[in-house]
Amino acid sequence: MKINRISLKLASYFVSSLLLFALVIGSVFFFLFKNYTIDVQREERMREAQALAATFSEQEDQSHHQQMMNNSNAYLRFIEEVGGNHVWLVNSDEQILATGNRRGAMNHMNDNSMIPSPSPLPELASEVLPLVFKGETISQEGFDHTLDQQTLTIGVPITDDQQNIWASILLQAPISGFNDAVQQGFNIFFISLLIALLIALLFAFFLSYSFTKPLAQMKTTALKLIQGDYTAQTQIKQKDEIGELANTLDTLANRLEFASQESQKLEQMRQDYVANISHELRTPVTVLRGSLEALNDGVITDPKKIKEYHHQMFLESLFLERLVDDLLELSRLQNLDFKIEKVPISLQDILNDTLRSGRQLAKEKQLTFKVNIDNTPLLFLGDYGRLRQMFLIVLDNAIKFSPTRSAITVKLSANKLTITDQGPGIKEEDLPYIFDRFHKTYGEKNKTGTGLGLAIARQIAQRHAILATVKNTPTAGARFIFDFSKLERLDVTTLENF
Repeated sequence: MKINRISLKLASYFVSSLLLFALVIGSVFFFLFKNYTIDVQREERMREAQALAATFSEQEDQSHHQQMMNNSNAYLRFIEEVGGNHVWLVNSDEQILATGNRRGAMNHMNDNSMIPSPSPLPELASEVLPLVFKGETISQEGFDHTLDQQTLTIGVPITDDQQNIWASILLQAPISGFNDAVQQGFNIFFISLLIALLIALLFAFFLSYSFTKPLAQMKTTALKLIQGDYTAQTQIKQKDEIGELANTLDTLANRLEFASQESQKLEQMRQDYVANISHELRTPVTVLRGSLEALNDGVITDPKKIKEYHHQMFLESLFLERLVDDLLELSRLQNLDFKIEKVPISLQDILNDTLRSGRQLAKEKQLTFKVNIDNTPLLFLGDYGRLRQMFLIVLDNAIKFSPTRSAITVKLSANKLTITDQGPGIKEEDLPYIFDRFHKTYGEKNKTGTGLGLAIARQIAQRHAILATVKNTPTAGARFIFDFSKLERLDVTTLENF
């Protein structure tokens, strides 16, 4: 499993946070646990001292006290051995009546006289005892030089049945014992914390790797996109921000793939466009050059032939002029920066004007027009000359392919204009490309066509938000349909006020 830099960084952040957390919680725990342990130990020693004081207070008179003294040393020695603390029974003169420490025991004589031995009382006894014999229970911390350590000294008064204080219990416990308990607890806590950190460290690396794995996949996908492989996908399905980023990257890849395909199509169209122009220009240029060479070399000397050559050259020059004009026209219409002049116009007016020109073109073939135009004015903003050009291109196409003495139907109804001829129709394989540049049928009826007329018509329609389509009729004729439903129509008042 490869660990990348961001995984290590995330893991280090996670572990650093855990270490900081452990340091804080450990310090707080040590402080609180130490204070709690000392308080518990103090209360325990206090209860122990009070229990001892209560035991001595249960004696009813002096005779009982004396009897108890005879057994006190052994009893206190037992208490010291069990509890690990030093205990003294002291009177108001700070004389030791009994102790678990043999060196501190008083020698009791038959005449009740007491011969003291060197006093082993704790150093804090002089501070504690005066308060104890006033009836207070005292606990005092301090450094004992005899034991060479910090100690806790507790003093508890002992009363008789008259509630008179006749002695005191002094209990001394080394605080080092408390600290040992604290240290032991902290060691257990530290070991537990260390184990938890080790487990958390492994878990941090695993989580970091799991978190960064999708990022590595997205990086691989991005590198493929840079290299031009737009089919690359991240294959990441997550319902979080990383999933959204991966989905965005996949969407970008799809759009780049689409743009690449479109770019290839445009490049192919450009190449086809250049090839088509070259093809369309080559024929008239070749004819002109051949005719000129024949005339220039004196190959043709017959005046009648010379006149035919001149006429053919004139026709070819007209074709070239028309081709160049159509190319310029189409180029201008495809340029969105080229503005067309739109004014309020009536569709009926444009159609009537176009039909007048169409009838003149149809006289030679003796064609008739069946016209059915809705009288309700269809008013909108448009370029009168361009729209007339669009309709005339389609009408001229219908005239060109219509048989002699046939009819052309022009119908305007429900925002749709249809122009139908009775010609052979359009081949099914040609229908999707009929509005493309240089797409034309090569036959006797279309030998003068440039293949740009319908492309120009479509550009004019698109500039006016008119949908232009074509289909074959059941009788094999072609039907051009112009849909004006998306036009922003005007009312009569607007047209009159313009």
